[in-house]
Amino acid sequence: MDDFILDRRLESDSDSVMQTGLCDLRLSKDARWPWLILVPRRANMTEIFELTPLDQVLLTFETEMTAAALKKITGATKINIGALGNIVRQLHVHVIARFEGDANWPGPVWSFGRAVPYEAGKRDEFIAKLREALSS
Repeated sequence: MDDFILDRRLESDSDSVMQTGLCDLRLSKDARWPWLILVPRRANMTEIFELTPLDQVLLTFETEMTAAALKKITGATKINIGALGNIVRQLHVHVIARFEGDANWPGPVWSFGRAVPYEAGKRDEFIAKLREALSS
Protein backbone atom coordinates (compact mmCIF):
# COMPACT_ATOMS: atom_id res chain seq x y z
CA MET A 1 0.00 0.00 0.00
CA ASP A 2 2.91 2.37 0.62
CA ASP A 3 3.69 2.57 -3.11
CA PHE A 4 0.16 3.58 -4.11
CA ILE A 5 0.04 6.77 -6.16
CA LEU A 6 -3.23 8.12 -7.53
CA ASP A 7 -3.20 8.71 -11.28
CA ARG A 8 -2.97 12.44 -12.06
CA ARG A 9 -6.09 12.44 -14.22
CA LEU A 10 -8.19 10.75 -11.52
CA GLU A 11 -6.85 13.25 -9.01
CA SER A 12 -7.65 16.26 -11.20
CA ASP A 13 -11.08 15.03 -12.36
CA SER A 14 -12.44 14.03 -8.94
CA ASP A 15 -12.50 14.90 -5.25
CA SER A 16 -11.79 12.46 -2.45
CA VAL A 17 -14.87 11.59 -0.41
CA MET A 18 -13.36 9.09 2.02
CA GLN A 19 -11.14 6.07 2.28
CA THR A 20 -12.87 2.74 2.62
CA GLY A 21 -11.18 -0.50 3.65
CA LEU A 22 -9.55 -0.92 0.24
CA CYS A 23 -10.37 2.11 -1.88
CA ASP A 24 -10.15 5.83 -2.17
CA LEU A 25 -13.78 6.77 -2.85
CA ARG A 26 -13.93 9.83 -5.11
CA LEU A 27 -16.63 12.09 -6.55
CA SER A 28 -16.34 13.09 -10.20
CA LYS A 29 -16.19 16.86 -10.65
CA ASP A 30 -18.82 16.57 -13.42
CA ALA A 31 -22.11 17.52 -11.76
CA ARG A 32 -24.28 16.30 -14.64
CA TRP A 33 -24.40 12.87 -13.02
CA PRO A 34 -23.83 11.71 -9.44
CA TRP A 35 -20.65 9.84 -10.37
CA LEU A 36 -18.43 8.05 -7.90
CA ILE A 37 -15.09 6.37 -8.51
CA LEU A 38 -13.55 3.67 -6.36
CA VAL A 39 -9.76 3.41 -6.67
CA PRO A 40 -8.17 0.43 -4.90
CA ARG A 41 -5.17 1.68 -2.96
CA ARG A 42 -2.82 -0.87 -4.44
CA ALA A 43 0.24 0.01 -6.49
CA ASN A 44 0.47 -0.76 -10.20
CA MET A 45 -2.95 -2.39 -10.59
CA THR A 46 -4.75 -2.15 -13.93
CA GLU A 47 -7.15 -5.12 -13.81
CA ILE A 48 -9.49 -6.54 -11.17
CA PHE A 49 -8.02 -10.02 -11.65
CA GLU A 50 -4.59 -8.68 -10.64
CA LEU A 51 -5.86 -8.04 -7.11
CA THR A 52 -5.49 -10.72 -4.48
CA PRO A 53 -8.62 -12.83 -3.98
CA LEU A 54 -9.31 -11.00 -0.70
CA ASP A 55 -8.95 -7.59 -2.38
CA GLN A 56 -11.30 -8.74 -5.15
CA VAL A 57 -13.91 -9.56 -2.51
CA LEU A 58 -13.34 -6.21 -0.78
CA LEU A 59 -13.66 -4.34 -4.07
CA THR A 60 -16.93 -6.13 -4.85
CA PHE A 61 -18.27 -5.39 -1.37
CA GLU A 62 -17.25 -1.72 -1.49
CA THR A 63 -18.68 -1.32 -5.00
CA GLU A 64 -22.04 -2.76 -3.94
CA MET A 65 -22.07 -0.71 -0.72
CA THR A 66 -21.30 2.46 -2.71
CA ALA A 67 -23.93 1.67 -5.35
CA ALA A 68 -26.61 1.06 -2.71
CA ALA A 69 -25.78 4.31 -0.92
CA LEU A 70 -25.82 6.24 -4.20
CA LYS A 71 -29.21 4.79 -5.15
CA LYS A 72 -30.57 5.60 -1.69
CA ILE A 73 -29.55 9.26 -1.71
CA THR A 74 -30.36 9.99 -5.37
CA GLY A 75 -33.36 7.77 -6.14
CA ALA A 76 -31.69 7.00 -9.47
CA THR A 77 -33.49 5.10 -12.21
CA LYS A 78 -30.37 2.98 -12.78
CA ILE A 79 -26.90 2.63 -11.26
CA ASN A 80 -24.20 2.01 -13.86
CA ILE A 81 -21.02 0.24 -12.71
CA GLY A 82 -17.96 -0.15 -14.89
CA ALA A 83 -14.21 -0.64 -14.85
CA LEU A 84 -12.94 0.40 -18.27
CA GLY A 85 -9.40 1.74 -18.03
CA ASN A 86 -8.94 2.52 -21.72
CA ILE A 87 -7.78 6.08 -21.00
CA VAL A 88 -6.70 5.92 -17.35
CA ARG A 89 -4.95 2.59 -16.87
CA GLN A 90 -4.94 2.64 -13.06
CA LEU A 91 -7.61 0.26 -11.76
CA HIS A 92 -10.74 2.17 -10.83
CA VAL A 93 -14.47 1.42 -10.79
CA HIS A 94 -17.12 3.95 -11.86
CA VAL A 95 -20.45 3.96 -10.01
CA ILE A 96 -22.84 6.36 -11.75
CA ALA A 97 -26.43 7.29 -10.93
CA ARG A 98 -28.53 7.66 -14.08
CA PHE A 99 -31.99 9.11 -14.51
CA GLU A 100 -34.42 9.05 -17.42
CA GLY A 101 -33.97 12.40 -19.11
CA ASP A 102 -30.48 13.11 -17.73
CA ALA A 103 -27.72 14.38 -20.01
CA ASN A 104 -27.39 11.75 -22.78
CA TRP A 105 -29.93 9.25 -21.33
CA PRO A 106 -29.87 6.36 -22.15
CA GLY A 107 -26.47 6.71 -23.84
CA PRO A 108 -23.10 6.53 -22.09
CA VAL A 109 -21.66 9.31 -19.96
CA TRP A 110 -18.16 9.08 -21.39
CA SER A 111 -17.05 11.79 -23.84
CA PHE A 112 -20.49 13.39 -23.90
CA GLY A 113 -20.46 17.18 -23.99
CA ARG A 114 -18.54 19.29 -21.54
CA ALA A 115 -18.25 18.64 -17.82
CA VAL A 116 -20.30 20.91 -15.58
CA PRO A 117 -18.55 21.70 -12.30
CA TYR A 118 -20.33 21.40 -8.95
CA GLU A 119 -21.14 24.49 -6.98
CA ALA A 120 -18.99 24.12 -3.83
CA GLY A 121 -21.98 24.07 -1.47
CA LYS A 122 -23.87 21.46 -3.50
CA ARG A 123 -20.75 19.27 -3.77
CA ASP A 124 -20.17 19.45 -0.02
CA GLU A 125 -23.84 18.70 0.71
CA PHE A 126 -23.78 15.69 -1.62
CA ILE A 127 -20.57 14.36 -0.02
CA ALA A 128 -22.08 14.75 3.46
CA LYS A 129 -25.22 12.81 2.42
CA LEU A 130 -23.07 10.11 0.86
CA ARG A 131 -20.87 9.74 3.94
CA GLU A 132 -23.98 9.49 6.12
CA ALA A 133 -25.55 6.85 3.85
CA LEU A 134 -22.33 4.84 3.84
CA SER A 135 -22.05 4.92 7.62
CA SER A 136 -25.61 3.73 8.30
